[in-house]
Amino acid sequence: MWRIGQLARMTGVSERALRHYDRIGLLAPASVDGGTGYRWYGVAELTRLERIRGLRRLGLPLRLIADLLDAPETQLREALAETVAGIRRDIAALAATAAHAEDHLATPMSILPQQATAGPRRLRVRRLRVDHPDRLAAVCPAEGTLLTWLPGEPEGGFDVAVSTDRGGEQLTLPARAVVRAVVPPSAGVVGAGQDLFGWLRRHRLEVAGPTVEEHLADADGARATVLEVPVRPGRA
Repeated sequence: MWRIGQLARMTGVSERALRHYDRIGLLAPASVDGGTGYRWYGVAELTRLERIRGLRRLGLPLRLIADLLDAPETQLREALAETVAGIRRDIAALAATAAHAEDHLATPMSILPQQATAGPRRLRVRRLRVDHPDRLAAVCPAEGTLLTWLPGEPEGGFDVAVSTDRGGEQLTLPARAVVRAVVPPSAGVVGAGQDLFGWLRRHRLEVAGPTVEEHLADADGARATVLEVPVRPGRA
């Protein structure tokens, strides 16, 4: 039989971890001295501890290991398959995060685009035609919505729609995948839009509908502009 310190030295598992395993019912000592409180461990506990360590190395959390220590092999394999799938999802998410960060380092931008899902929306709008992006500021209300039908930077005149409280036509935007960016006050909307279209090209995304330019203001008079571009995967 071994005391807890001896077992810790034999296996490389800290005494703190062994006490934790005891508290959660994962690995109880073979006996506890009633007078001294010393924990004693035997071969059965050593064997169980090595199985716990092996399952930990396979990526299984302690809460799951407690259910699998004495489970049949089929149940263990199912748990491992789920763990591997979760790890692969985490790797994919981390790779995407790294790619976005590398893109921002390589191509400094005034915005931080985010992919999201937008719900359906109804608007009442009036349609206009402008001959240059610089004209958008003149037609867009200080607080309201501007829609543009552009797959990229315009090469000539283009159509827009501006939200209105009365008259005009009713326009329904369906639920859609979007790339959204908040334009900081220090950045111009036209420049931010160019940055956003460049980001879409680098990430192989195509514009799939009208870009929504939302002009917002809070009770203190602070203003912000939100750009929202519906997208679909581009051709490889």
